[in-house]
Amino acid sequence: MLKVYPAIIHKEEGYWIEFPDLEGCQTYGNTLEETLELAEEALGLYLASLVENGQDLPEASDIQEIATEEETSYIYTDMNKYRRDTRAVKKMLSIPAWMAKQAETENISLSKVLQDALMEKYNMI
Repeated sequence: MLKVYPAIIHKEEGYWIEFPDLEGCQTYGNTLEETLELAEEALGLYLASLVENGQDLPEASDIQEIATEEETSYIYTDMNKYRRDTRAVKKMLSIPAWMAKQAETENISLSKVLQDALMEKYNMI
């Protein structure tokens, strides 16, 4: 699931980025490119951690409303890329026999179909 949050970019001996909507979420790099890449990772890990701990994701502020003289930018991340518990678990399901037979004939993975459907249902794609 793609998420976008505003960030404040500070230039000192390198660069560091903070996310005003996400307390404690920040990162540092030697170059702007490195720092932006690390910011995407920091944002993804922070948001995935909130979700895994049952917390709501904070609403992203409008970048125009951030009072700072520093550079601002939007940073986006695919939060699902940073989920930690990605182990597969078995679940029982029931479908009509004809549907199971057709899926088997076409080599369709029912697990993959279910995963894709759940990702779509939860707006994670």
